[in-house]
Amino acid sequence: MSQDERDRVDRQRTALLLVDIQPDFMPGGPLAVPGGDEILGPVRRLVEADRFGLYVATQDWHPPDHVSFASNHEGHAPMETIELHGHEQILWPDHCVQDTPGAALHPALDWTPVAAIIRKGMQPDADSYSGFANNYDPQGVRPRTGLAGYLRERGIQRVAVCGLARDVCVRWTALDAADMLFDTSFVWDLTRPVDPASDEAVRGELEQKGVRIVQSADLLG
Repeated sequence: MSQDERDRVDRQRTALLLVDIQPDFMPGGPLAVPGGDEILGPVRRLVEADRFGLYVATQDWHPPDHVSFASNHEGHAPMETIELHGHEQILWPDHCVQDTPGAALHPALDWTPVAAIIRKGMQPDADSYSGFANNYDPQGVRPRTGLAGYLRERGIQRVAVCGLARDVCVRWTALDAADMLFDTSFVWDLTRPVDPASDEAVRGELEQKGVRIVQSADLLG
């Protein structure tokens, strides 16, 4: 097998996971990630380069009464932390409410190449950061979304993860991917954090799990 043929096989076994690239996470949205809009152009170029065998998007898709919304907890404000189902829960501003414009996949990108969209956070009593599994539910378990099985059924062995936000949903998705034995890359420059002070800790946690930190230029080279 030639090098070109090997590269083609490798591409077919690799998926790009586009995490929560939605208007509500962009500047001006209710849960704006600083600089979130800066990833749109580079993500577009990476998708157009066609370096992956499969493209999958995740989409935050909350009901109005979602347990993660501070508005549903009297006396609490956004960004406060409570205990929920035995684990820490950040209370967020209302965001990505089902069937609202802010919950749509961002219109600046062409989503035609995306083969599947994993909607998450639909369960009213449990949050969901990762594309692979919800956060803990009232029974103390993390229900799977089915993404891992979907990828394996299509022969995917490696994933590259990008999107919003670096320290929340992209981080959780990458860590779960590694736990589920996918060879995982984290496209650092195609993410932005809610809290920039978290970068060092996030990088260390990912590397400890065996997740490779890469730049989009590495994938385009």
